[in-house]
Amino acid sequence: MSGRVLITGASSGLGRALALAYRQAGWQVWGCGRDAGRLAELAVAGVTPLRFDGRDGSATAAAAVGLPPLDLLILNAGSCEYIKDAHHFDGALFAQVIETNLVATGHALAAFLPLLGKGSRLAIVGSAVSWLPLPQAEAYGASKAGLDYLAASLCLDLRGIGIGVTLIRPGFIDTPLTARNHFPMPCLLPVDEAARQILKGLAAGRDQIHFPLRFIGLLRLLGALPVGIWLRLARHLT
Repeated sequence: MSGRVLITGASSGLGRALALAYRQAGWQVWGCGRDAGRLAELAVAGVTPLRFDGRDGSATAAAAVGLPPLDLLILNAGSCEYIKDAHHFDGALFAQVIETNLVATGHALAAFLPLLGKGSRLAIVGSAVSWLPLPQAEAYGASKAGLDYLAASLCLDLRGIGIGVTLIRPGFIDTPLTARNHFPMPCLLPVDEAARQILKGLAAGRDQIHFPLRFIGLLRLLGALPVGIWLRLARHLT
């Protein structure tokens, strides 16, 4: 099976791996990002680059002009920043992460969702972190929890016109973004394997894709504990 897919955040990490994997599978791929040099590398591999800043609604809308109907839209763009001192909360950093991960997703939906029709699919990349509150993840976790709810609501509202919605909730993936982390990352998955699992899940029309299963199972188990127990356990993470 092949078709037309547009992927945001395609200039590096998971988005880049997805763009290359879909192109290799014979799809026509549009890869979106801000880095001209990295997008040029994707173009060499046959991916059509779209350069714009997803936080700019007007620029995002302009990028959609002239595009053909899509079979698949993957909203993957995002960033991760940590609130180092919750007592002296960094409101500007919080707003920055929310704008990049959540508000920009809204801009992308406004621009590209009309390109989807009956039988197509929208995929939103969230995170396994929304299953369990983690230290210093106030901004990142809040933005990803927002994407969870957004995807769930869209699933209800788009099913009547034949558009499927998939929420992707991965654990730690070996990307330039996670390479900045200075803490242990259990079950760290190679980016190409993560892309493979996403392609497989989307091809099967799954409503949710989460992996690696062992790590997800641990998060869900810990998330089911009484809050007091998790608070005691979480002291060892800070």
